[in-house]
Amino acid sequence: QVQLAESGGGLVQAGTSLRLSCQPSGPTLSGYLMGWFRQAPGKAREFLATISWSDGGTAYADSVKDRFSISRDNVKNLVYLQMNHLKAEDTAIYYCAAGVTPYLSRLSSNYGYWGQGTQVTVSS
Repeated sequence: QVQLAESGGGLVQAGTSLRLSCQPSGPTLSGYLMGWFRQAPGKAREFLATISWSDGGTAYADSVKDRFSISRDNVKNLVYLQMNHLKAEDTAIYYCAAGVTPYLSRLSSNYGYWGQGTQVTVSS
């Protein structure tokens, strides 16, 4: 059973940066995909980025690929989402998720484990 805990959310001004962290715990993460999603009020959950724990391969949503960056630290057992040039429309609850297949999936349904989420609010 994989458990995930996000941190790093908060209230920031537009144009600034924020880094979210995800702490997985449980069985070995080798072979897992670690994804970041977000959900704004009244909107569907949106894929942002995913990374393969094994080989570091990544995939991004077109809407954020020029501003967001996903990475992992195998030693500290952390996954990060670096968010730059934040906009008011980035305001949402951000979720970390873990799944197995398919490789670098962008579908939330392929991620079986989810964190509780962390709120990011960007003021304009």
